Amino acid sequence: MVSNHKLLRALSYSCFFGITSFVLTLFFSIFYNPWFNIFEHAFSDLGSNNAKMPWIYNYGLIFTSVFVMLFSVFMIIKSKGKLEIIGGSFFFISGIFLALIGMYPAGTRPHTFVSTYFFIQSNLAILTWSLGILNKKKNVGLTFLVIGFISPLLGFFINWPSVALQETFGIIIIIAWVITVYFIYSKIEMNSSSK
Repeated sequence: MVSNHKLLRALSYSCFFGITSFVLTLFFSIFYNPWFNIFEHAFSDLGSNNAKMPWIYNYGLIFTSVFVMLFSVFMIIKSKGKLEIIGGSFFFISGIFLALIGMYPAGTRPHTFVSTYFFIQSNLAILTWSLGILNKKKNVGLTFLVIGFISPLLGFFINWPSVALQETFGIIIIIAWVITVYFIYSKIEMNSSSK
């Protein structure tokens, strides 16, 4: 049988698998669609009917969403407070909406809602988790609280040259947060296993 420690470690690595999956999805989607310009288009254009091999982008997002949900399970297990658990739960819902982006690609009626709400839900996860971690990691909590409040304002009110650049901004914040969560909870796991 797999020990709880090994299972938690495997779940923690899902954040890096998810990041890698998303980057590879973008790489191969853009490779087969050289017309794509990050300064003119949206990433979702790579999954529309106008794209060549749109299934790469759409199935890639669905595949990536599995790792988002697995990492959120890791967050929930490692959480010590209610707000941390809620933050992890919110991120699990983000994973569901990431999958829905792949299921309802650009050009379908639900696409705008599911793609927008993925970022809204992820930001809610960041804000809630940051509030929960304040007592343990004040600097980290405050940093991501500020980011969580300011980033939506920057995302929606700056006149971005393209949707893809706006999405890149949001994705970088999510990745930075996820990696931070990984190192905080992994350090806790190392300290507890050494006792």
